[in-house]
Amino acid sequence: MNEVWSKYFKKKRMLVSDTVRQAKVNRICYLFLLPYAVLFITFNILPMINSIYYSFTNFNILEKPDFIGARNYMNLFLQDEVFQTAVKNTFLVAIITGPVGYIMAFLFAWLINELPNKIRSFVVFFFYTPSIAGSAYLIFKTVFSDDRYGWVNAWLLKTGITNQPITFLTNPQYVMKVVVPVILWMSLGTGFLSFVAGLKGIDKSQYEAGYIDGIQNRWQELWYITLPNMKPMLLFGAVMSITSAFNVCDVPMNLAGYPSTDYCARTVVTHLFDYGFTRFEMGYASAIATILFLTMIICNKIIQSLLNRVGH
Repeated sequence: MNEVWSKYFKKKRMLVSDTVRQAKVNRICYLFLLPYAVLFITFNILPMINSIYYSFTNFNILEKPDFIGARNYMNLFLQDEVFQTAVKNTFLVAIITGPVGYIMAFLFAWLINELPNKIRSFVVFFFYTPSIAGSAYLIFKTVFSDDRYGWVNAWLLKTGITNQPITFLTNPQYVMKVVVPVILWMSLGTGFLSFVAGLKGIDKSQYEAGYIDGIQNRWQELWYITLPNMKPMLLFGAVMSITSAFNVCDVPMNLAGYPSTDYCARTVVTHLFDYGFTRFEMGYASAIATILFLTMIICNKIIQSLLNRVGH
């Protein structure tokens, strides 16, 4: 047993010494990375650590934080019914705009990859526009307005399908059916653009070699050549898709109101915004942020493990 531990510690010492040696060799490179490292630690790592600490306190910004242990987490999971609604809505959005939006973005990019340059540029612009125009939901607010001046209600009244306007944005029966498609459309842009760039960067000779080696159709071409060559873009698109899916806030707040009727469009980030910036209960808001952060990490790990199997 002592011999096993001796080999283990010897291997660790060798690894540390090798790491130190590599750091000395690449010290100029690390020097160039230092400004980014300082900014990353200052604006990402330290706020995250502070948030985790404050999640165990009762903190209202004005007074000194009061340590209360895990009470915020207990209240969050056992007493906060609105949080349960927010979690349900967030996972509904994540399931649809995450995997569905991710797959749709890749399929659209794959299908238009062979189009002529001018047509492809127009289609790419159409899909990427929602990511540029963050207030694109205002169009849908006009389309689904609850009064008779909304485009959908105006058409329904004109055709006689209904006698009075439908409250698309205030009736809990319809709100999420409007909000989710809007979020899905607005989430396609960034991942779609990365997929288009990845597809254009694949060497065409690989496809020729693949057909010589026995690839018989486009689906085999996709699985054995396209996807393995696009792993970095696939991972980037997955991270962006998960991040955008769990960070949904602006669209529900602007379409369904703040707060929405019976909290029917409440998401986890909206709940965090409510407690953090409306009620100034920063300890409770930090607990919500910590749960959201851990959930996103777990989802990212699952996606990475799935993507590592592509082409194997």
